Amino acid sequence: MARYRRPPDPRKPGSEDNWDKPHDLVRVKQPIPWLWLGLGIVVALLGIALTLFLVIQFLTRDPLPVTLPTPTIIRLTAPPLTPPASLDVLSTATPIPTFTPPPTPDLSVAPNALTVGYYAQVANTDDIGVSLRSGPSTDNLRLVLVPEGAFVLILGGPEEGSGFIWWQAQLDDGTEGWIAGDFLLPAAQP
Repeated sequence: MARYRRPPDPRKPGSEDNWDKPHDLVRVKQPIPWLWLGLGIVVALLGIALTLFLVIQFLTRDPLPVTLPTPTIIRLTAPPLTPPASLDVLSTATPIPTFTPPPTPDLSVAPNALTVGYYAQVANTDDIGVSLRSGPSTDNLRLVLVPEGAFVLILGGPEEGSGFIWWQAQLDDGTEGWIAGDFLLPAAQP
């Protein structure tokens, strides 16, 4: 920041010379601070000497003792393996088994009892018919009334429910449901 300077007095001779010169040149030169310079050099030399001393002490000291762990001895308890026998003779390959499909049941003959995969005929309903239900119980929804004498394909069963033995059956039109076994007789394929 600029300092305010008084303008030269025109009545005094020689005062105008200092007005045009920069302010720094007007000042008197200070002597070099030899005391502080010398002190700085001494501190720097002491720092270098201390650093060299510490480095030399670190490099010349004895290494730390190293303690190695004692080795663990492993004793094998199993006897050594015998070398494999010579494979001079090639063994014969085992034949691949062929797939034999299960025999197809003969649906032209009626089985002795109701059997899954065979047909049955609705009977013993006094010409009323039997209900085909959505599940094996009289509590299930009635899907259709199957007339007496109709043939059904047995898909699953037997299941017990509501005092009857139930069989899962399929009608000719593809409708599936459950019929009470009391109203079915084994039959040959129609």
